[in-house]
Amino acid sequence: MAVDLWVLLAFLPAAIALNLIPGADMMFCFSQGLRRGPKAAIAASLGISTGGLVHVTLAGLGLSALISTVPWLFGAIRWFGVAYLLWLAWSNLHAQADPRLTTSAKIGRSFWDGFVVNMSNPKVILFILAFIPQFVDPSRNVLAQFLTFGAVLAIGGFVINSLVGIFSGRLRQSLAQNARAERVLRYLSSGVFVALAIKLGWDGVKA
Repeated sequence: MAVDLWVLLAFLPAAIALNLIPGADMMFCFSQGLRRGPKAAIAASLGISTGGLVHVTLAGLGLSALISTVPWLFGAIRWFGVAYLLWLAWSNLHAQADPRLTTSAKIGRSFWDGFVVNMSNPKVILFILAFIPQFVDPSRNVLAQFLTFGAVLAIGGFVINSLVGIFSGRLRQSLAQNARAERVLRYLSSGVFVALAIKLGWDGVKA
Protein backbone atom coordinates (compact mmCIF):
# COMPACT_ATOMS: atom_id res chain seq x y z
CA MET A 1 0.00 0.00 0.00
CA ALA A 2 1.40 3.39 -1.03
CA VAL A 3 0.21 5.14 2.14
CA ASP A 4 0.18 3.85 5.70
CA LEU A 5 -3.42 3.12 6.68
CA TRP A 6 -3.25 5.10 9.92
CA VAL A 7 -1.79 8.10 8.14
CA LEU A 8 -4.57 7.91 5.55
CA LEU A 9 -7.20 7.75 8.31
CA ALA A 10 -5.65 10.86 9.87
CA PHE A 11 -5.63 12.60 6.50
CA LEU A 12 -9.31 11.96 5.70
CA PRO A 13 -10.95 14.26 8.30
CA ALA A 14 -8.46 17.04 7.51
CA ALA A 15 -9.22 16.70 3.79
CA ILE A 16 -12.99 16.77 4.37
CA ALA A 17 -12.72 19.83 6.60
CA LEU A 18 -10.64 21.66 4.00
CA ASN A 19 -13.11 20.83 1.22
CA LEU A 20 -16.00 22.15 3.33
CA ILE A 21 -14.36 25.57 3.76
CA PRO A 22 -15.88 27.99 1.19
CA GLY A 23 -13.24 29.05 -1.29
CA ALA A 24 -12.59 29.97 -4.89
CA ASP A 25 -13.41 26.50 -6.24
CA MET A 26 -16.74 26.36 -4.43
CA MET A 27 -17.69 29.87 -5.54
CA PHE A 28 -16.72 29.05 -9.13
CA CYS A 29 -18.99 25.99 -9.17
CA PHE A 30 -21.78 28.05 -7.60
CA SER A 31 -21.46 30.60 -10.39
CA GLN A 32 -21.37 27.87 -13.04
CA GLY A 33 -24.63 26.51 -11.69
CA LEU A 34 -26.19 29.96 -11.94
CA ARG A 35 -24.78 30.41 -15.42
CA ARG A 36 -25.34 27.05 -17.11
CA GLY A 37 -27.28 24.76 -14.78
CA PRO A 38 -26.60 21.73 -12.55
CA LYS A 39 -24.92 19.48 -15.13
CA ALA A 40 -22.51 22.22 -16.12
CA ALA A 41 -21.70 22.85 -12.45
CA ILE A 42 -20.87 19.17 -11.98
CA ALA A 43 -18.63 19.33 -15.06
CA ALA A 44 -16.91 22.42 -13.68
CA SER A 45 -16.31 20.59 -10.39
CA LEU A 46 -14.82 17.66 -12.30
CA GLY A 47 -12.55 20.07 -14.20
CA ILE A 48 -11.38 21.60 -10.93
CA SER A 49 -10.64 18.18 -9.42
CA THR A 50 -8.79 17.13 -12.57
CA GLY A 51 -6.69 20.28 -12.34
CA GLY A 52 -6.00 19.46 -8.69
CA LEU A 53 -4.74 16.02 -9.66
CA VAL A 54 -2.41 17.59 -12.23
CA HIS A 55 -1.09 19.94 -9.53
CA VAL A 56 -0.53 17.00 -7.18
CA THR A 57 1.31 15.05 -9.86
CA LEU A 58 3.60 18.00 -10.58
CA ALA A 59 4.22 18.44 -6.85
CA GLY A 60 5.04 14.75 -6.45
CA LEU A 61 7.56 15.03 -9.28
CA GLY A 62 9.10 18.11 -7.67
CA LEU A 63 8.11 20.46 -10.53
CA SER A 64 5.72 22.60 -8.47
CA ALA A 65 8.46 23.40 -5.97
CA LEU A 66 10.64 24.50 -8.87
CA ILE A 67 7.88 26.70 -10.33
CA SER A 68 7.27 28.36 -6.97
CA THR A 69 10.90 29.52 -6.87
CA VAL A 70 10.63 31.33 -10.23
CA PRO A 71 8.86 34.64 -9.42
CA TRP A 72 8.11 35.71 -12.99
CA LEU A 73 6.63 32.31 -13.93
CA PHE A 74 4.61 32.17 -10.73
CA GLY A 75 3.33 35.68 -11.41
CA ALA A 76 2.55 34.88 -15.05
CA ILE A 77 0.37 31.94 -13.96
CA ARG A 78 -1.47 34.18 -11.49
CA TRP A 79 -2.19 36.99 -13.95
CA PHE A 80 -3.27 34.56 -16.63
CA GLY A 81 -5.82 33.29 -14.12
CA VAL A 82 -6.99 36.84 -13.40
CA ALA A 83 -7.38 37.57 -17.11
CA TYR A 84 -9.27 34.33 -17.71
CA LEU A 85 -11.73 35.01 -14.89
CA LEU A 86 -12.37 38.54 -16.16
CA TRP A 87 -12.92 37.15 -19.67
CA LEU A 88 -15.45 34.68 -18.24
CA ALA A 89 -17.25 37.54 -16.49
CA TRP A 90 -17.36 39.63 -19.68
CA SER A 91 -18.47 36.75 -21.92
CA ASN A 92 -21.17 35.80 -19.42
CA LEU A 93 -22.60 39.32 -19.39
CA HIS A 94 -22.66 39.53 -23.18
CA ALA A 95 -23.69 35.95 -23.90
CA GLN A 96 -26.75 35.49 -26.04
CA ALA A 97 -28.93 32.38 -26.06
CA ASP A 98 -27.72 30.14 -28.87
CA PRO A 99 -29.98 27.20 -29.73
CA ARG A 100 -27.06 25.56 -31.55
CA LEU A 101 -25.12 25.30 -28.29
CA THR A 102 -25.90 21.77 -27.13
CA THR A 103 -25.91 20.54 -23.55
CA SER A 104 -22.75 18.54 -24.21
CA ALA A 105 -21.03 21.69 -25.50
CA LYS A 106 -21.99 23.60 -22.33
CA ILE A 107 -20.73 20.75 -20.19
CA GLY A 108 -17.46 20.59 -22.13
CA ARG A 109 -16.91 24.34 -21.76
CA SER A 110 -17.67 24.20 -18.04
CA PHE A 111 -15.18 21.37 -17.53
CA TRP A 112 -12.52 23.30 -19.42
CA ASP A 113 -13.23 26.53 -17.54
CA GLY A 114 -12.95 24.73 -14.20
CA PHE A 115 -9.72 23.06 -15.24
CA VAL A 116 -8.10 26.29 -16.46
CA VAL A 117 -9.19 28.31 -13.42
CA ASN A 118 -7.74 25.69 -11.07
CA MET A 119 -4.50 25.28 -13.01
CA SER A 120 -3.94 29.05 -13.16
CA ASN A 121 -4.35 29.57 -9.41
CA PRO A 122 -0.88 29.68 -7.76
CA LYS A 123 -2.50 29.33 -4.33
CA VAL A 124 -3.31 25.71 -5.23
CA ILE A 125 0.39 25.07 -5.85
CA LEU A 126 1.37 26.63 -2.52
CA PHE A 127 -1.39 24.79 -0.65
CA ILE A 128 -0.35 21.40 -1.99
CA LEU A 129 3.32 22.06 -1.22
CA ALA A 130 2.46 23.13 2.33
CA PHE A 131 -0.24 20.59 3.24
CA ILE A 132 0.39 17.20 1.63
CA PRO A 133 4.12 16.81 2.53
CA GLN A 134 3.11 16.76 6.22
CA PHE A 135 1.63 13.30 5.61
CA VAL A 136 4.29 11.97 3.22
CA ASP A 137 6.73 9.28 4.40
CA PRO A 138 10.09 9.79 2.60
CA SER A 139 10.84 6.07 2.95
CA ARG A 140 7.92 5.20 0.68
CA ASN A 141 7.18 6.10 -2.95
CA VAL A 142 6.70 9.87 -2.75
CA LEU A 143 4.79 10.28 -6.02
CA ALA A 144 2.38 7.46 -5.15
CA GLN A 145 1.67 9.09 -1.79
CA PHE A 146 1.06 12.50 -3.39
CA LEU A 147 -1.35 10.90 -5.88
CA THR A 148 -3.19 9.02 -3.12
CA PHE A 149 -3.65 12.10 -0.95
CA GLY A 150 -4.47 14.19 -4.00
CA ALA A 151 -7.15 11.71 -5.07
CA VAL A 152 -8.79 11.97 -1.64
CA LEU A 153 -8.84 15.76 -1.87
CA ALA A 154 -10.07 15.67 -5.48
CA ILE A 155 -12.92 13.24 -4.80
CA GLY A 156 -14.07 15.12 -1.70
CA GLY A 157 -13.87 18.45 -3.50
CA PHE A 158 -15.75 17.07 -6.50
CA VAL A 159 -18.65 15.85 -4.35
CA ILE A 160 -18.95 19.00 -2.22
CA ASN A 161 -18.49 21.50 -5.06
CA SER A 162 -20.92 19.55 -7.23
CA LEU A 163 -23.59 19.73 -4.52
CA VAL A 164 -23.09 23.50 -4.27
CA GLY A 165 -23.32 23.81 -8.05
CA ILE A 166 -26.44 21.63 -8.19
CA PHE A 167 -28.11 23.89 -5.63
CA SER A 168 -27.38 27.05 -7.62
CA GLY A 169 -28.30 25.26 -10.84
CA ARG A 170 -31.71 24.33 -9.46
CA LEU A 171 -32.18 27.94 -8.43
CA ARG A 172 -31.40 29.00 -11.98
CA GLN A 173 -33.89 26.53 -13.43
CA SER A 174 -36.67 27.75 -11.14
CA LEU A 175 -36.10 31.36 -12.19
CA ALA A 176 -35.25 30.78 -15.86
CA GLN A 177 -38.69 31.78 -17.11
CA ASN A 178 -38.44 35.21 -15.51
CA ALA A 179 -36.43 37.55 -17.74
CA ARG A 180 -35.59 39.95 -14.92
CA ALA A 181 -34.50 37.14 -12.60
CA GLU A 182 -32.39 35.63 -15.39
CA ARG A 183 -30.65 38.98 -15.86
CA VAL A 184 -29.98 39.23 -12.12
CA LEU A 185 -28.52 35.70 -12.07
CA ARG A 186 -26.28 36.59 -15.01
CA TYR A 187 -24.96 39.67 -13.23
CA LEU A 188 -24.53 37.67 -10.02
CA SER A 189 -22.50 34.92 -11.67
CA SER A 190 -20.37 37.49 -13.51
CA GLY A 191 -19.86 39.29 -10.21
CA VAL A 192 -18.51 36.09 -8.68
CA PHE A 193 -15.98 35.78 -11.51
CA VAL A 194 -14.88 39.40 -11.02
CA ALA A 195 -14.59 38.92 -7.25
CA LEU A 196 -12.44 35.82 -7.74
CA ALA A 197 -10.24 37.71 -10.20
CA ILE A 198 -9.80 40.62 -7.78
CA LYS A 199 -8.94 38.24 -4.93
CA LEU A 200 -6.40 36.38 -7.05
CA GLY A 201 -4.79 39.62 -8.26
CA TRP A 202 -4.78 41.17 -4.77
CA ASP A 203 -3.00 38.12 -3.37
CA GLY A 204 -0.31 38.68 -5.98
CA VAL A 205 0.06 42.36 -5.11
CA LYS A 206 0.40 41.57 -1.40
CA ALA A 207 2.99 38.84 -2.01
